[in-house]
Amino acid sequence: MKILLTGATGYIGQRLLPGLAEAGHEVVCLVRDARRFALPDTLPEERRALVSAVQGDLLKPETLSDLPLDIDAAYYLVHSMSGGDKDFFQLEQDSARNFTQYLDRTGARQVIYLSGIANDHDLSVHLRSRSAVEDVLAGAQNAQLTVLRASIIIGSGSASFEIIRDIVEKLPVMVTPRWLDSRCQPLGIRDVMFYLVAVLDNPACLGESFDLGGPDVLTYKEMLLGLAAQRGYKRWIVTVPVLTPRLSSWWLYLVTSTSFSLAQSLVESLKNDTVADPARSIARAVPHPCMSYREALALAFQRIEQNEVVSSWSDAMSSGTLRQDYMDAIQIPKNGMFFDRQLRTFTRPVAEVMDNIWRIGGERGWYKTDWLWRIRGLMDKLVGGVGLRRGRRSPSRLRAGDPLDFWRVLVADRATKRLLLYAEMRLPGEAWLQFRIVDNEDGTHALEQLAAYRPEGLAGRLYWYSVLPFHGIIFKGMVKNLIEFEGQDAEK
Repeated sequence: MKILLTGATGYIGQRLLPGLAEAGHEVVCLVRDARRFALPDTLPEERRALVSAVQGDLLKPETLSDLPLDIDAAYYLVHSMSGGDKDFFQLEQDSARNFTQYLDRTGARQVIYLSGIANDHDLSVHLRSRSAVEDVLAGAQNAQLTVLRASIIIGSGSASFEIIRDIVEKLPVMVTPRWLDSRCQPLGIRDVMFYLVAVLDNPACLGESFDLGGPDVLTYKEMLLGLAAQRGYKRWIVTVPVLTPRLSSWWLYLVTSTSFSLAQSLVESLKNDTVADPARSIARAVPHPCMSYREALALAFQRIEQNEVVSSWSDAMSSGTLRQDYMDAIQIPKNGMFFDRQLRTFTRPVAEVMDNIWRIGGERGWYKTDWLWRIRGLMDKLVGGVGLRRGRRSPSRLRAGDPLDFWRVLVADRATKRLLLYAEMRLPGEAWLQFRIVDNEDGTHALEQLAAYRPEGLAGRLYWYSVLPFHGIIFKGMVKNLIEFEGQDAEK
């Protein structure tokens, strides 16, 4: 089949794409910026020719003219949990309506939508929005809608898993809001992938809506304690009624790696029970034994330990404050800029220095005065930024678009020995950090480390001069340690 895949750079889309291509389908990926799209590392060479990307924005119908009309099916994996726009509910429907109008011009016979379980009363705006999107997509003239409604998705890199993990690993004693008593039916990401593929071109699933859920119905408190038991931790949880939704959002934001807007959206949604309705169970159309919550946790931690995290919730732009067209910053400007350039010659093997550069951030840290970086991350959190806790998708691999603590990777090119990062922290201006290995005429090599900053107004200039005293400590030490660092336990 020829399939259009929306949300191809998101958490679900990145995992679904290889499975579709390996099954022999031709997959066209709709992305907002083609420069950010890269074929999955796990996709076999013989299947790569089946995948292509087309650029377009579902909120701008004039950008959809290049989408193919000869598709057989489509996946609608476009969701937003940012909650940052007051017209969010309407924007979600506008996006779905533009997509439906496109579908009506195609030969598509099925559209598959991953939604959320919405069987409770007084639904949050995000759950109501997903139900409204279902209604819009159901209006397609020819493509029959298949809706898969999921509860909490558990998998390495998923927002739910990472938030639960953050809370459990950081807090031995937790004072928590009332929503921890709400019930859900967690489902492993592997089972979600199975259902997304199984319903494709399945006659029993055309025009149908299904609830997805694992075998366990748990409160969020039980999920926290279950993860603690899995990791061998003892944790104590006290639930209090005085934490308002806004206070709960700040609590979740400051404790975990999530952004405030995402925390706000999650807290609002977590007031609802998300338990599958037996009458809507997908088991009647696609029988499949799902993993238990404990099994899904074990698989997630196994993937993390084996450095096999395929995608992360933080890959999405809503995970930070960065503008959608951030790839326009791929070239560092020359005018109106402040620079800090460090250049250091070395004689050790280039591959070893490259490996140090490619492992920067996350658990490895920033090679100099990590405590200052942590303070900067905390300051960023306090003003609504992303902080340092997003970490990185893989400890050793980087690709364009990856989050890296409070940076975003613009270029990760081993062939040209260049890594370029763009600041996603809150700043009165824009900032870049570039690492590049250059060849000297005498046969040696040098590491060039360039910090670049473009200020906005007086506040931007005052910011630069206020941090300037720290540059001599941080940046000179960084370039030295990037060259000399040996082993994870070496002193920084």
